[in-house]
Amino acid sequence: MILESIIITVYTIAIVLIFFYALAQLNLLFNYLGAQKKQEDCETFDFSNPDEIPFVTIQLPVFNEMYVMDRLLDNISLLDYPKDKLEIQVLDDSTDETVETTRKHVEELKEKGLDIHHITRTDRSGFKAGALKEGLKIAKGEFIAIFDADFLPKPNWLKRTIPYFKNEKIGVVQTRWGHINRNYSLLTRIQAFALDAHFTLEQVGRNSKGHFINFNGTAGVWRKTCILDAGNWEGDTLTEDLDLSYRAQLKNWEFKYLEDVETPAELPVVISAARSQQFRWNKGGAENFRKMLWRVVKSDNISFKTKIHGLLHLLNSTMFLSIFTVAVLSIPMLYIKNEYAHLRMYFYFMSFFVLSTIIFFVCYWFMYRNIYGGGFKKFFSYIAMFFTFFSIAMGFSLHNSIAVIEGHIGKRSEFVRTPKFNISSLKDSWKGNKYLRKKLSLNVIIEGLLMVYFAFGLYSAFIVGDQGGDFGLFPFHLMLFIGFGYVFFKSLSSKV
Repeated sequence: MILESIIITVYTIAIVLIFFYALAQLNLLFNYLGAQKKQEDCETFDFSNPDEIPFVTIQLPVFNEMYVMDRLLDNISLLDYPKDKLEIQVLDDSTDETVETTRKHVEELKEKGLDIHHITRTDRSGFKAGALKEGLKIAKGEFIAIFDADFLPKPNWLKRTIPYFKNEKIGVVQTRWGHINRNYSLLTRIQAFALDAHFTLEQVGRNSKGHFINFNGTAGVWRKTCILDAGNWEGDTLTEDLDLSYRAQLKNWEFKYLEDVETPAELPVVISAARSQQFRWNKGGAENFRKMLWRVVKSDNISFKTKIHGLLHLLNSTMFLSIFTVAVLSIPMLYIKNEYAHLRMYFYFMSFFVLSTIIFFVCYWFMYRNIYGGGFKKFFSYIAMFFTFFSIAMGFSLHNSIAVIEGHIGKRSEFVRTPKFNISSLKDSWKGNKYLRKKLSLNVIIEGLLMVYFAFGLYSAFIVGDQGGDFGLFPFHLMLFIGFGYVFFKSLSSKV
């Protein structure tokens, strides 16, 4: 009974953690709905008065971006902002032939009157954070706009974001990501679904109540003095954006999130690219929890509620560990439930925590309705998307749990960029992309074994108990079987 007691205890802790996280999401939903009723006015600069227009530096941190580099530079050159008040830094850490092609493109734009500089380094120390820090040393701008290589800001982007810095307390203005290839495949639709939840429910929900949010690494603007006051960029985590965001807000800088300003970008179209991105984000989140935990707890500048939301924010990725734990232990729990009759009341009580799924369902519906519209037809489409999303998210839970564990124990790893493709339709092929890794990892094999494991869970529903089976966990195991199967077979196909 010792093993069973350990399984029950660990399973219960994981279920309770997921429930608390769901309650936090519900609170963010209430905040989000309240924020929709408020209309904020923003002072603006007089763009007809050269003396009032602030100087802006745009930083473009890039690394081996063969497929999107020309598109990025051509798009940035179209920004509608006075040329004598705009500087562009191409922070190029590339190690392939794109260094030369980028240099030539930059020279062509310079000849057209743009103040643009191609900045290279002899080493990649600090990775993206190191490149941003290096460029900041010589940046002429009072404000620093940052775009990753796959982002395509609209011409009026600066004129819609810079005016918010009229408020001297604002240190960062962050915009919402759009998705130029949202409907390319099931994988891109699932990624868009998850990101939309973050950029509506979470960012607005936190920002509207003054809780900590994060600069998302791109599609935002920093006040240069805010970066320096917060201690500048540091490369000791894989999510340097989250790190600097928390250090800045702990220094009482305010962040402004603009849901109505969309910055289109490309989603990874191959699962191996999505895996590398997910690993970096989730490990970086855990690393920042280790780094920021006591700074947040001990801070005298923030309220208790903001501290709670901040810690839950930093623990976002750790939820994958709880999900994976519940998933793996659910099959032993099925047998324990039917072996020990005296535990029936415990299992009746634990079934209450299905409320977590209902909370997530409700929260994400408001996000989905905001983007796609309401009505019965959209609602039924949402039901299919929600359960597909949940299944595939659980299929990523092993991969992301490993990232989280590495982050919490302090295991260091290099910054692995997400390959870009410049693909928006099914006619385009990703298979010739030179940056894709072809090596099959052990994690993928284990995901295949987990698919078989949860198939056994489905079979177990028919054979346990004396009453012709126990199907209470059947839907959960079906989603896990589908999720791990999808991730496994997609990962195999991306290696051929």
